[in-house]
Amino acid sequence: MTLDFEQEYGKELGLDYEELALRVANATLDYEKCPYEAEIGLTLVNDDAIREINRQFRQTDKPTDVLSFPLVDYETPGEFDFLEEKDDCFNPESGELMLGDIIISLDRVEAQAKEYGHGVTREYAFLIAHSMLHLMGYDHMEEAEAAVMEKKQEAVLQSLGITR
Repeated sequence: MTLDFEQEYGKELGLDYEELALRVANATLDYEKCPYEAEIGLTLVNDDAIREINRQFRQTDKPTDVLSFPLVDYETPGEFDFLEEKDDCFNPESGELMLGDIIISLDRVEAQAKEYGHGVTREYAFLIAHSMLHLMGYDHMEEAEAAVMEKKQEAVLQSLGITR
């Protein structure tokens, strides 16, 4: 897996951001049985930066914890069979499936870890797993969809021994 990693905000939470992101992203791909090597972009920012991105792309003028920008439109979440028929899903140089980009606010990681009563490792890993599922077509707009995502996120984190 290729991770295009950028840390635009120097907040240190005592984590190896890149290594943990790779572990969680790979575990999520494995859990979903993705048959391809994949690439994603991950950018770490502060609340001000994610607020601006949220305003620009979602017309919501407030900070959020994570934004996901999938590059593939899935007919069925987590179903990869149709991808070989599409030329524009794969990086022509590496052959990897281009899933999309993730942007995380480290300010939100820290605040939500405190709010939910768990560590920053758990919160950061949760946001990576959550966003990876979005990049594979999952959503949580309806209650049933949210339940599916919650189950998958928890299973990925449990597989890595990252618990509350």
